[in-house]
Amino acid sequence: MHVKAPWDMTVNRRILEMEYAVRGPIPRRAAELKQRGRRIIPCNLGNPQALGQQPISFYREVLSLVEYPVRIGRERRLKAWFNGGALGGPGAHGGPGAHGGPGAHGGPGVHGGPGGRGGLEQEDFHSDFVLDLSERYLSQMETGMGAYSDSSGPRFIREAVADFIDRRDGADTGAVPRSDPDQVFITNGASEAVRYVIDLLIDDESDGIMIPIPQYPLYSAAIKRCGGVQVDYFLDEESGWALDRDLLESSLEEARRRGVAVKAIVVINPGNPTGAVLAEETVRDVVAFAGDNGLAIIADEVYQENVYGADARFVSFARVLGRRDVPLFSVHSTSKGFYGECGHRGGYLEIRNAPRIRNTGLSFTDLVLKQASVNICSNTVGQLMMYLLVNPPPENAEPYRRFTNERRTILEDLHEKAVMIRSGFDQMEGVSCFGRTGAMYLFPRLDRLPEGTNDFDYCMALLERTGLVTVNGEGFGQQPGTSHLRIAFLPPREVIEEVLPKWIAFHNTYVN
Repeated sequence: MHVKAPWDMTVNRRILEMEYAVRGPIPRRAAELKQRGRRIIPCNLGNPQALGQQPISFYREVLSLVEYPVRIGRERRLKAWFNGGALGGPGAHGGPGAHGGPGAHGGPGVHGGPGGRGGLEQEDFHSDFVLDLSERYLSQMETGMGAYSDSSGPRFIREAVADFIDRRDGADTGAVPRSDPDQVFITNGASEAVRYVIDLLIDDESDGIMIPIPQYPLYSAAIKRCGGVQVDYFLDEESGWALDRDLLESSLEEARRRGVAVKAIVVINPGNPTGAVLAEETVRDVVAFAGDNGLAIIADEVYQENVYGADARFVSFARVLGRRDVPLFSVHSTSKGFYGECGHRGGYLEIRNAPRIRNTGLSFTDLVLKQASVNICSNTVGQLMMYLLVNPPPENAEPYRRFTNERRTILEDLHEKAVMIRSGFDQMEGVSCFGRTGAMYLFPRLDRLPEGTNDFDYCMALLERTGLVTVNGEGFGQQPGTSHLRIAFLPPREVIEEVLPKWIAFHNTYVN
């Protein structure tokens, strides 16, 4: 029998050459070890629920109801029975299950059994607020969760996102223009939104986009995929990963000398992988730099909830931009913050001052809509998650207290775990970690690696010895001659307490 060999073929070389370190060789080796039964601690991704973070109850209550709407009516009937005493609730006479209701004649619920006194409580039912919200959401969706929506996302969700942006940025004062729902797109995570923008900006191999170094490798990969030029600008590590206007000008000038047509600048705030939180003055500098040099701004603001400490404050680019005419593309996501709903892929893109497309009657927004239309629509669960993100329960609603407690607990826990790991760096020879803590990551510098080794070797050895999965600094870009790693401070506290001493011991042995 003749066995035919697999075909050889050429493929898109740009995709072939793309790199994405957070899913690169180190995580792949970790997967191999896991298959062999090794315990692995995956700190290579900002993936909170994979490391034990519990979902926000309010989000999951609404999700469960809108995905299976028959439960809304059933829940209302059960609550009515409970409140009338039929399930042992406050209206019961003569004991749970009396008067022939559910559980009567010795059935479930009698004399304190399941569903009786000491069993069901009012808190065991979905609140009227959640039931009403779920019904209202489905009514506005019109065709349910299993049907395609408008390509840009349902209108009422885009209006909710615009209202959220207005509240966040103080649009009521009049200093900031209101967000326009027609300039908002609901996307499959922020990554899809970024790709929409970069795919449109790069028209020629000489087109370039400025990105911070270190950067989240989505940006370098997206530019590579489109065949454009990555124009690096370095952040000042020892000044807390500060962004310097002079360095921006120098980077831009050097690129233009090489014939690169620089079209935009990417800013990640709070930073990934550095965690740096930009001061308002720095945001103003970037807006001025972009305006002076004819650049659009891509503002990655997915970690805007992840600022820690009483004096920490996130300032959006939309707020600082005000009424200036600089094109601004802002992205947000349901994957980070305190929500951590990575797998549900919810995000948005907001456009301000959409450029006109040369020699056409079209705007940039028209072409984003064309891209979204090719994809039909974003997933409807991600749309719901974004709607809930921008519509938290108000103070007078039943879920408010639990929601705010869960939010506070998650953010405080993240900060405390970051502090634990940073204190461990003090016991590691030649390790420095600059800047305040933000986002979900630490990006320490490794100053004493043995000669002939690099940060990739270090991270791979760390994995083999401790099971801890990190990403080497070169995967994000770094100043020549330096070495780093990124670690997500997401594992449960007890796991960090267990693995941190092992990491310290490994490090001090490795560097010596």
